[in-house]
Amino acid sequence: MNWLLVIAGALVGAPLRYLTDRAVQSRHDSVFPWGTFTVNVAGCLLLGLLAAVAPSNVRLLLGTGLCGALTTYSTFSYETLRLVEGGARLFAVANVVGTLLAGLAAVHAGQALGHALWG
Repeated sequence: MNWLLVIAGALVGAPLRYLTDRAVQSRHDSVFPWGTFTVNVAGCLLLGLLAAVAPSNVRLLLGTGLCGALTTYSTFSYETLRLVEGGARLFAVANVVGTLLAGLAAVHAGQALGHALWG
């Protein structure tokens, strides 16, 4: 049964990642991968919230399934490499540092929000 929860979450998370990435990226005229940055930070926020307060079946559905499909380390890595290869090294460094710091801050904020709202 647990694997069905993960699959159900992923069925929503993967298209949500694609649609969010395209929507965000289309609004920015920049080589910086704002779409991937956005889904990764949003996923960190949600995962922090879920880790703080959600029961295990909800964590499987939304944490492992949805967040697992929504966030993307492989695309982050590929886009960072493309930035380096394209000579945009400053953007590559900003992507690595920004994603790491924003992700950590978001997961912390999600946990704090969960504890504040639901104890």
